[in-house]
Formats: sequence, C-alpha cells, structure tokens
Amino acid sequence: MSATTSALAHPLLTAFRASKPAFGAWLTLPGFLAARTAAAASPHLSWVVIDCEHGATALQPGAAESVHAIAGLGPSAPSTIVRIPATGACADGSAGWQIKYVLDAGAKGVLVPMVSTAAQAASVVAAARFPPQGVRGFGNPFTQLAWGPPGEVSAADYLARANASVLVLVQIETRAGVDNLDSILSVDGLDGVFIGPYDLSLSLGFPAPSPDPHPEVETVIQRILAASHAKGKKWCVPPTRLLVVLVGIRVGALHRLTVDGLSYSAIYCTSGAQSARRAKEGFDMINVTSDSGAMAESIARNLAEAAGDAGQGAKGFSY
Repeated sequence: MSATTSALAHPLLTAFRASKPAFGAWLTLPGFLAARTAAAASPHLSWVVIDCEHGATALQPGAAESVHAIAGLGPSAPSTIVRIPATGACADGSAGWQIKYVLDAGAKGVLVPMVSTAAQAASVVAAARFPPQGVRGFGNPFTQLAWGPPGEVSAADYLARANASVLVLVQIETRAGVDNLDSILSVDGLDGVFIGPYDLSLSLGFPAPSPDPHPEVETVIQRILAASHAKGKKWCVPPTRLLVVLVGIRVGALHRLTVDGLSYSAIYCTSGAQSARRAKEGFDMINVTSDSGAMAESIARNLAEAAGDAGQGAKGFSY
C-alpha cells in the first residue's frame, strides 16, 4: 500500500507553503513523556529539535524513543530533527554511524554541528542518503513507523521517498566555517547550513548572546545570511531540490520543498517576544524556546509572583 498524504504530512512544510513563520522548540530533556508533552504543547509548533549533542537525550535508544513519542501524536505532530553529538572533522566518515542511528530512528532530518569544510559536509550528505546519492544502509524495521500509521507507510514507501524527504543540515559555528561557507553551500545534496551564534560568538572572540548576539556577531550573521540567499538564488535547481539556509543560535528543521529557486532563513530565539521580532524581519523558521528553559522560567516566574517578588529583570543569558 502506498503512503497517504496525511501520513506524510509535515506542519513545517505546510507553514512554508502558506508563507507563514514556522515556530519550533528545542528539546534538551530525555524521556518519552517529556518529548511528547513538549510536542503537544501548542498548535503553533511546527517542528522540534531533539538535542543529543548538548541535551540529555542519549543517541541510542533515547532519540528513537523521543522521535516515536512525537510521531504518535499523529499527522499534526511537529517535524522532528535530531542533532547528533559528533563535532569537528567528519570528512573521514566518523559521524556516519550516528547519522544512521538518527535516521533509522525515524527522524525527519539530521543536524551535524561544527562542520567547517565542504569535505565534511559532503561526508555528512553521503551518510544520510541511500545509493546512488549516498552510502546509507537500509534495514531498520521501525523507521517507517515514525512516518505514518502502520499500513499507511510501508518500508518500501520510506525507501522510495527518503532521499527526497530527509533533511540534511550542518552547523556553521566556527571561523573556518564562515570562511568556507561558499564551498559548503555548493555541496550537492546539502539542504541547509545553520549558524550557531553561541559557539560562533566564542570562536570570534565575543561573549555568548545575552539574549542577543554582540553587534559585530550580528553583522557576521547578516552577512552570511545574505551570502547564503544569494547563493541559493544563483543556483539553477529542479523543483524537487531546494537550497535552504538556516541562521540561528541552534538548528531547526526544514522539509525539502517543491518550490523552485527559493531559499529560507531560520533563527533560534529564547522568548516569544524575540521570536515575534524575528518573524517581522522575515525569518521563515524561528525557534521560540527550549523545554528546560521554558520549564525553569515558568517555575521561577510563578514562584516570584506567589512570593510578591517583582524584582525579576529582563531575560539575559539562557540556553
């Protein structure tokens, strides 16, 4: 049985087609219920990132459990992207086993941090694509269950659609990554790059955002964003391929679109107010909060109100 449209639905894709900002959340806490609760928290949530690099979710089996917990919410479930722990050089294929675990778990995409060269990006793409586009192996019995209900999405459906549906993202958060941006963007099969202002700020000799990046770092972000969009506009791509440009403190998730010649921008924020400002600026994909950050902020605010403490200032450094 071939896959149905509802089984393959992606709220993130729907938001882009409707020209609406796609809001997301960052998941740092482990566990089935934590992931499912966060993913079900708001109808405005289009995507989530499960963070296995700096978050507390283990790559195996934690990521798979979180992915399937979210997928169990049905067709309206937010798209899931998993950030793997691998950092630094990966042109030798050393990140391949982590990418395999994530995609076999049923994630809609993978994010690889600290990629600084085109060779590293090409290795990531190869690990995420089935032949002939890549070297990914096939055989996990659970993957398709995260893409739709049993009987609606088969293993054969997944195999036929994965190369055109799985999102491959790399993070640009080092000086070398900035210097090599043009060659990284030229890697065939790479869906997008993501600028991480926390690590990028440190790499450039500036403090971490608190909550906004240093003005000089913001200048670099805007310059890279403009260059990335220009690169996307220069490309002559078929309708089933699209360069997606992600700019933010952390990554979000983008599904490959069927719109020719366009590129999209994304940014990570730490509050609703900050996100609203970025939406007005024209960002397509905006992270609003993290699970741990939202929980801590809500507990602190409510306890302060109960204790009559009006001294909580503006939100500063947070992650």
